[in-house]
Amino acid sequence: MKAPLNRRVFVVGYGAATPLGKTFEKTWANAVQGKAGFRKVTRCEVQSLSNVVGEIPDWNPGEFDFIDPKEVYNWNADFVILTMAVCKEALEHSGLEINRQTGPRTACLIGSALNGTDAYRIAMDNYTHQGPYKVSPYLLPNLCANLPSGKAGMLLGFTGPIFSPQGACASGNYAIGMGARMIRDGDCDFVLAGGAETCIIPEIVQGFSNMLATINITPKDRAYQDPAQASRPFSIDRKGMVLSEGGGVLILAAEEMIQTWGLTPKAEVLGVGMTSDAYHFTKPNPETIIRSISQAIDDAGLETNDIQYVNAHGTSTKRGDLTEVECLNAVFGKKLQKIPVSSNKSQIGHTLGASAAIEAALSIEAMQNGLILPTINHIPDPDLGDIDVVPNTVRKHDYEIFLSNAFGFGGTNCCIVFKGV
Repeated sequence: MKAPLNRRVFVVGYGAATPLGKTFEKTWANAVQGKAGFRKVTRCEVQSLSNVVGEIPDWNPGEFDFIDPKEVYNWNADFVILTMAVCKEALEHSGLEINRQTGPRTACLIGSALNGTDAYRIAMDNYTHQGPYKVSPYLLPNLCANLPSGKAGMLLGFTGPIFSPQGACASGNYAIGMGARMIRDGDCDFVLAGGAETCIIPEIVQGFSNMLATINITPKDRAYQDPAQASRPFSIDRKGMVLSEGGGVLILAAEEMIQTWGLTPKAEVLGVGMTSDAYHFTKPNPETIIRSISQAIDDAGLETNDIQYVNAHGTSTKRGDLTEVECLNAVFGKKLQKIPVSSNKSQIGHTLGASAAIEAALSIEAMQNGLILPTINHIPDPDLGDIDVVPNTVRKHDYEIFLSNAFGFGGTNCCIVFKGV
């Protein structure tokens, strides 16, 4: 194999569809206003008390000009069309033109935790009620993790490597980290990196509820009358995450390609840390989380003193939030009291495999604007100590280096350090 080129890697654009808006622009506008994107589920009927979710508002796959009704019918795993739309937005935002020179040098890595489970549900319903010959011949492609990237390539014209990093709820960070290393080593010049998740179906909602991962909202809960208060990371009354759908994609570029193609860098991917827990399929392992954070900082060539903000995984579960704070304390010590730590999941919920990519895009945009997005719905928890979670309102804050954490079921941990430009 050839020696790596050791190129620097920059973020030059991004796109997103979240419970705060079906584009990044709409998501950002609502995020800086401190809004939350939660409501009673409308995608399906559920019997669970975990009936507040994050749905992409006004999501209609048939509205896009790049797809016709037949395509919408055949590609009924919504993460396929969602990926196409968000990749298209991200490329437009970056200004990168896919042509004969850039297309073969552009890769696409889109992760997902649950892939095409919505398509499988439709197939099973058809099989049960109409017979085996009513199962769509598109079912298997709809379930393939790489198909969203493949369909995005068919739409947009790139022909570099495509695959789906499968790291559960850390998939988005794995996509960014692996994409950055592919560019660094010279495998490609550009990468569309991120995640997509369309998980609001009854079995998934109920499954998360039965494993006590999502919040059950009873009449006494403050979210009963106001669903916007359902996700409350680091709050004393946090009761579980809010399940959400969404997609996020970052456009990564090699340093020398930026001037060649007239692109504008927004942040540099400075360091990546990846570990696995070897511990439990859902309970986090502090030792390996600490190692992932430390590796990301070391890979960036930095010291803990250099980190000026932490975009937390912050799911709003009792154990998860406490463990993350304990790990941050282990890494940063007393310095943590002076480092803002906030969770975007308080506003968009947990978009599973898409979450880290969405959060990276939001954090980069916030850094460029001299802001930190808040942890809304916050009531202090004495067990978490004096940690500064940027409670409830957006904060003006100038900084240039931040850490983004992502952890997932199965014991996957991926942390990334970004630097502003």
